[in-house]
Amino acid sequence: MNGKQFRKWRKGRKLSQKKAAELLGLKPRMIQYYEKGEREGKSVPIPKSVRLACFALDGLPPTRE
Repeated sequence: MNGKQFRKWRKGRKLSQKKAAELLGLKPRMIQYYEKGEREGKSVPIPKSVRLACFALDGLPPTRE
């Protein structure tokens, strides 16, 4: 999963960056870094634990905001 795929996953579930961060146990800023794919010019890969959590959340009904 790359940054574009991560953003597509989040938007497909109708999640704000803040709500996605809450569900994944992350700070909202990390969601921004993952979607951008970099932080201060350095690559920011999405950890396997976050990718797995995204796939696990796919089994739940979509959230409403």
